Amino acid sequence: MSVLSDKWIRKMSKEEEMISPFEEKQVRGNSISYGLSSFGYDARVSDEFKIFTNVNSEIVDPKNFKPTNFVTKNTSECIIPPNSFVLARTVEKFKIPDDVLVICLGKSTYARCGIIVNVTPLEPGWEGYVTLEFSNTTPLPAKIYANEGVAQFIFLKGNEKPEVTYADRDGKYMGQTGVTLPKV
Repeated sequence: MSVLSDKWIRKMSKEEEMISPFEEKQVRGNSISYGLSSFGYDARVSDEFKIFTNVNSEIVDPKNFKPTNFVTKNTSECIIPPNSFVLARTVEKFKIPDDVLVICLGKSTYARCGIIVNVTPLEPGWEGYVTLEFSNTTPLPAKIYANEGVAQFIFLKGNEKPEVTYADRDGKYMGQTGVTLPKV
């Protein structure tokens, strides 16, 4: 298994639309950086946020997660309550090749503020917008910025195509277009 370079990511994004929209270089300026890096791609968070709320005093149950546990907002900045979390999605749509696994790591700019980004691996054959989970580990409100970098995606080439890809088994999160809540 090898980590794939900027050359491979660029080629696959142009020829196979693996990442769309695709930014060919790191964009910085006054933004938290995003775009192509040496061995990965820094994705952005969209302006669609689902902020966890305990207003109904319900149990968090992954087998029976209620949409009423969230307040949905479309905004350029999202405030995460203390010791809480927010769901969002990437600006970019991903289309993962059948012999590639993608690992996601949160950007250090957020991690150094106590904001943790969690994403499960993107499996071979998966495609869609990635649902992101932001945990605010601090006792204070924390802010994240829409349309700026939040996490780096690292592409790993397998030694061969698996017998069954995510697409082959009709994975439950295949083709998601918005922030997607837990499914069983």
